[in-house]
Amino acid sequence: MNPIYQEFYNDEEVAGAVNSLKEKGVDQDNIYVVTHDDDRTERLADNADANTIGLDEQNFGTAAKNVFRKKGDELRAKFDEVGFTKEKADELEGKLDEGKVIVVVKDAPAGMEI
Repeated sequence: MNPIYQEFYNDEEVAGAVNSLKEKGVDQDNIYVVTHDDDRTERLADNADANTIGLDEQNFGTAAKNVFRKKGDELRAKFDEVGFTKEKADELEGKLDEGKVIVVVKDAPAGMEI
């Protein structure tokens, strides 16, 4: 199963999307919120009852390297760790640069949309 995602601009839409995914039967452990700002990511994840891409989702080598990486490189590595290709990770990181919020479903069932 591949990850899927959707972009959002506002926090209320993120919370609504996460709730909708849970109503569709998506396990909360597979729903992630990603922004370019760590504080905003944590706040949105807490408010929507979703996850952030943290140490549990990253292998040890990636987590250790992220300590020394620039923010964009760190975010691309996180997207890679949840199953996106390098090219898609680059694209998604660019969307975060625009101020968007990305909601990711890891191991999404075939045909599922956010």
